[in-house]
Amino acid sequence: MGKEKKAAPRSNVIPIRLDAAFFHERAVRSLDRCRYDKALRYFRKAVEYEPDNPVNHCNMAGILSEMGRYEESNDILRKVLDELDPSMTECWFYMANNYANMEMYEAAEEALVQYLEEDAEGHFLEEAEELMDLLRYELERPPRRPAVRARGRLNDHDRARQLLEEGKFVEAARLLKSIIEEQPGFLPARNNLALAYYYIGMFDLAADIVRDVLKEDPGNLHALCNLAIFRMQGGGREEALAIVGVLRKLVPTQPELAFKLATTLGILGEHEAAHLHFRRLLRELAGHRDPCLLHYTAVAASNIGRFAEAGRLWREAARLDPESGVADYYLQHLEQMRSGAMAPPSTYHYHLPFEEQLRRWEGGGDELPDRMKRDPLVRSSFFWALRHGDRRMKLQVIQAFSLVRDDEVKAALREFLQRPGEDDVLKRVALFVLRGIGDADPVEAVIGGERVIIGAAGRMRLRAGSAGWQAVAEAALERMRNRSDAAQQHDLLTLWAEFLQRLHPETPVIRKAEGWAAALEYLTALMHRRDITVEEAAARYGVSAATVSRHVRRIDEVCGIRKRLKVKRARGETGGIPE
Repeated sequence: MGKEKKAAPRSNVIPIRLDAAFFHERAVRSLDRCRYDKALRYFRKAVEYEPDNPVNHCNMAGILSEMGRYEESNDILRKVLDELDPSMTECWFYMANNYANMEMYEAAEEALVQYLEEDAEGHFLEEAEELMDLLRYELERPPRRPAVRARGRLNDHDRARQLLEEGKFVEAARLLKSIIEEQPGFLPARNNLALAYYYIGMFDLAADIVRDVLKEDPGNLHALCNLAIFRMQGGGREEALAIVGVLRKLVPTQPELAFKLATTLGILGEHEAAHLHFRRLLRELAGHRDPCLLHYTAVAASNIGRFAEAGRLWREAARLDPESGVADYYLQHLEQMRSGAMAPPSTYHYHLPFEEQLRRWEGGGDELPDRMKRDPLVRSSFFWALRHGDRRMKLQVIQAFSLVRDDEVKAALREFLQRPGEDDVLKRVALFVLRGIGDADPVEAVIGGERVIIGAAGRMRLRAGSAGWQAVAEAALERMRNRSDAAQQHDLLTLWAEFLQRLHPETPVIRKAEGWAAALEYLTALMHRRDITVEEAAARYGVSAATVSRHVRRIDEVCGIRKRLKVKRARGETGGIPE
């Protein structure tokens, strides 16, 4: 019998896949340690594996520039423009900087003019104008004044960006749309329009706009970052993860782009990668310690378990910006994060968590309406909550909006009233708030599955017979305006809707709306343990106590309010009508 063949010994060696991504990752690590020589070698290898990828070449040119090898850097940048991707007009700006560092000011002027005349986006327009001022001094003559392609409606675009920073998202979107109609190729305006839609919670529309940008400019970092966030939060996780794979390979040399990339990676849960970029920015901007950047780095550090580092960064941020209270809040909860009792921050925004803002406002410790007027991130969190929060959160947002009387809030409430899937009771509270902040124009709304028009007087033009029901609700809400919060108003409307629904198809006889309204307020006060008698409720509405008592008994017979309250109190529960 022949000998059996022995099986080949199993190898424990894990093969390494050598590709551009592998060497790019090694280059980033070396760059993070300021080992420019090693980073350059790794970027060269990445170029060898993907010679047609212009980003790899630009990364290599950026490292050479950092090392003072300006001529070699320019050779690579010119190759990108001549052979790989002529649309990467930012290469002209990088070349101008290299020539200026070599004191070749005529050549710097030529490259800078080329950049200004060809670049449609204007990402480096401000820096280009500063360099032009330097050239004026060095050349001892006025430099050439090119026709700046990105200028176009740039003044309007600057105004739109200011509106975004002020949290006036609807107004910004309106202006940006007019810019795009005139200049469809002005990509920064389209990116910012997508942001405006995102801030008001319209994720799908925002994503569509960004996809159009990427069709024209596949390497647009702002668009890539925005699309990844929009899709991750809008239900397109697979698409977002594919973009993350691309973003991990990028190492922007410009601080603004590096900050955008780091923030995006953090928002998408890539905290390790975000932490590397934020730490590099802190080193490069060591002379300018910004509390926002310190906070972002601390958030990334806390999410990868580096709590000692996070504590140091938050303490420094608290010293630089004691008024915001952001760093202090996270320092107070640092030990809870360390022990696992509290999760690290899930957001990279530089403001207090949404729930904490509401808690402080409801407790009277924070002037939230003023912050909503001046802080766009706070405003955007409220607009997001009105679209994507739960029922209770939406009610709290609507209540907060009652104290902010501006066009953005009115537009948000009007849009909320038109959404088919929203709770009808919440819509009635939203309408009440809308009228209370001075919007008396007719409103289109979807109530009970029907599209209706609510006139200036506040009454909906519905089927015949419903006007009396609406008059009861309006009478109650009008008198409760200054004596109750939105939660009590919500419960009153819910009780009235339940009463009418249980009676259907029978309809109550409504001779005087105030009598029913007084009964509703009395029962709502019982639910919220407010001291009120039938006589007091009757006096507020100018009706007799006997009338109010009769309506209270009828509503209680149908809905069983007192019985439900006894059960809730026996269980130790408080307030509100069960869902």
